[in-house]
Amino acid sequence: MWRLEGIQMRCLLSIFAIIVATLTPATAQPTSDDALRTAFARPTAVPYPANNRFTAERELLGRTLFFDPRLSGSNLLSCGSCHNPAFGWGDGQAIGRGHAMVPLTRRSPSILNLAWSNAFFWDGRAPTLEIQALGPLSNTIEMNMPIDALPGKLAAVPGYRRLFEAAYPGEPLSLDTITRAIATFERGLVSGLTAFDRWVAGNNDALSPAERRGLDIFVGPAGCAACHTGWNFTDGQFHDTGLPTRDVGRAQLDTQDPHALFAFKTPGLRDVGRRAPYMHDGSLPTIESVVRFYETGGEERPSRSPHIRPFRLTEIERAELLAFLRTLTAPPRDVAVPSLPR
Repeated sequence: MWRLEGIQMRCLLSIFAIIVATLTPATAQPTSDDALRTAFARPTAVPYPANNRFTAERELLGRTLFFDPRLSGSNLLSCGSCHNPAFGWGDGQAIGRGHAMVPLTRRSPSILNLAWSNAFFWDGRAPTLEIQALGPLSNTIEMNMPIDALPGKLAAVPGYRRLFEAAYPGEPLSLDTITRAIATFERGLVSGLTAFDRWVAGNNDALSPAERRGLDIFVGPAGCAACHTGWNFTDGQFHDTGLPTRDVGRAQLDTQDPHALFAFKTPGLRDVGRRAPYMHDGSLPTIESVVRFYETGGEERPSRSPHIRPFRLTEIERAELLAFLRTLTAPPRDVAVPSLPR
């Protein structure tokens, strides 16, 4: 089923790329509602890998591990310290803080909708959520957990032994089952329905006329949809947006591609209203400042993505684009934080 959905999604994105390419760059030309609804339709199910299928027991274990500070060397930091649901599953800071409050080098990214991603971290260095989960745990400046000691630390807690046996019966309590459980919980973090989703589903009144015009600006003269594609508004690729930075980004991993220099993963835009500040370094404080930055085209340099180009919006057009972007944030939802086992 997931393979079929993946093929369908790629087809939809191809259709959407054609739609975007046909728009006149100088002004916002109305695009057919049907085409846009097809391009931005939400998936019907969360994909889970064959070797880590969803069960309620695995989700509960992963949720518990995610919020437990005992997964850190200091017993003070949990995954939820940097990925807080109140901040769109980020931390609301320009850059993260790790072990002993050491400042990190990049902003904590949102972990919403990662079930549909195939590369993780700002530079894409982890190919799966299971591998991603191991990174912050073992990093000495993040959670600083002596990683080989973690299974024994959790096995010493009777409540955890019971949770692991229920989630992965017959399997040892190991780094593998720890990271698989965390990944199961994270895959279930899916953004809620928004006004835009109601419009996509066929409710023409869900968007105001200004918000609907903002959508045309988003896919048209502003060029946002060149990278922010699909229902989650990300192509999952890496681009140099022209942002002033010394961080070489993707180039640390991909030394052969000249466009990897200063390139970072396109963030999705779901719940974007809760995720300030913005960019990989948190250097832009508001959504409006992001839009105004892109209007300038950023720094012109050889690695800058060809999708990034200066454009000009009137004050009214900018307000309409911002109005549309606000329709991508869902109403807040309560998040159940489990009792930690003893």
